[in-house]
Amino acid sequence: MTKLRLSVLDQTPVGEDHTPDQALRASVDLARAAESLGYTRYWAAEHHGSPGFASSAPEILAGALLAHTSRMRIGTGGVLLPRYAPAKVAEVFGVLASLYPGRVDLGIGRAGGPARDFPQRLADLRLLLGEGGVVPHAPVPPQMWLLGAGRESARLAGLLGTEFAFGHFFSPVGGPEAFQDYRDRFRTATGRPAGGALAVRVVTADSAARAEELAQSLLLWRARKDLGEDAPLPSYGTTRGHRWTGAELERAEVHRTALVSGAPEQVHAVLAGLAARHGVDELIVNTLTADPADRRRSYELLADAFGLAAGEESRTEAAALAGR
Repeated sequence: MTKLRLSVLDQTPVGEDHTPDQALRASVDLARAAESLGYTRYWAAEHHGSPGFASSAPEILAGALLAHTSRMRIGTGGVLLPRYAPAKVAEVFGVLASLYPGRVDLGIGRAGGPARDFPQRLADLRLLLGEGGVVPHAPVPPQMWLLGAGRESARLAGLLGTEFAFGHFFSPVGGPEAFQDYRDRFRTATGRPAGGALAVRVVTADSAARAEELAQSLLLWRARKDLGEDAPLPSYGTTRGHRWTGAELERAEVHRTALVSGAPEQVHAVLAGLAARHGVDELIVNTLTADPADRRRSYELLADAFGLAAGEESRTEAAALAGR
């Protein structure tokens, strides 16, 4: 079996005991650690108006992450294209790809506005990034990804010949069928076999008990969000002392099906099974914790569990970053 690659999808979570500026700096620190640990790529998400996320301008954060790393691919997961003119997005990523050739990913999402003209916007953006498109035209254009959680996005990515990432944490069912649609159309459009990646929400810790504490915090935050209370992620002290309502428990159980949690060996087994079922060799891991130290530790443990290709020097660097 092909060795699995791991990547990071970072929503820059804000814990209730932290501030958005601290969360942004924590993302920069995490990207540096992820590179040292052997992760393949690191994507900044886009969210607006949510106290739980500081990731409102992923292209700006991506630029900072590129400046603080040297090897890992950096990008967005993703730019919400309905909010922007395709030409502007192409110009921004043309600049990034010119400054950091061969390292820039442009992940695109369809949320944020009317979706009826999204396929045309995506096609226009693809043309603008090509030869004869916007200035600057990067010698190595950004790699374009379409993000989705259904078969429609998968088919569109295949028809256009772009990369595709399926959001398991949005929709834990339907992924294998979406990937089959994507691969069939990609091969027809390009004559080449398709790859693709699966985005999974994961939390692990040094023990199963600690991982469950972290999972409970995430699930409480997500349940409250569903019920109209959009707030920073609750601390573990808050979660331990919380008396769950029936509605919160119901929403938490819904979201638990899309969360992979437990001790590292447990998580490894589940993730390997998901990768095999979806036919992918890359997992894009999304981890949300109230404390950045717990999030970094989760990614460190995953790197060890999967045997990522980080040399001793890189591991020493990662350990130094963890102790900052």
